[in-house]
Parts: sequence; structure tokens; C-alpha cells
Amino acid sequence: METRVAVISILVEQPESVSRLNELLHAYGEYIIGRMGIPYKAKNINIISVAIDAPQDKINALTGALGKLCGVTAKAAYSKA
Repeated sequence: METRVAVISILVEQPESVSRLNELLHAYGEYIIGRMGIPYKAKNINIISVAIDAPQDKINALTGALGKLCGVTAKAAYSKA
């Protein structure tokens, strides 16, 4: 199956959602290239960037599941290739 490279940007405003967020990222771990997390204490949020190489439906499913978590916003940006 053809894969695409994407970056999923995640903003976490509810710390209670971090446990479920990490479970989701672990479930898609085989596709994740890397991740970077930045706690932004001035605004009391966490900013997470996840690089992923996966079939588009998997990227969409992960992004959608993350976005359904309380206090979490997730958006994906795709490579053209």
C-alpha cells in the first residue's frame, strides 16, 4: 500500500487527555518517524509535532481520533509525494 509523509500538529489544552493521546500514538507507532513535544508554560498548553509515514487512511484515522480527545486539537499537513 502506498504511503505518504505527513506532520501532525497537536495542541493539548487538557492535561487529562495526555494518557489517551499517548496510547493512540503508541498504537500507530509503526508509522511514526519521530515526535517533538514542547511544554509552553506561559499559556499552559503542550505543543506536539509528529512526523509520520503511513497510508493516508491511517494518518486521517489517527488525526481524527486525536482531535476527538477533550481539549486536544490536531491537524495534518501532507507531503506532495
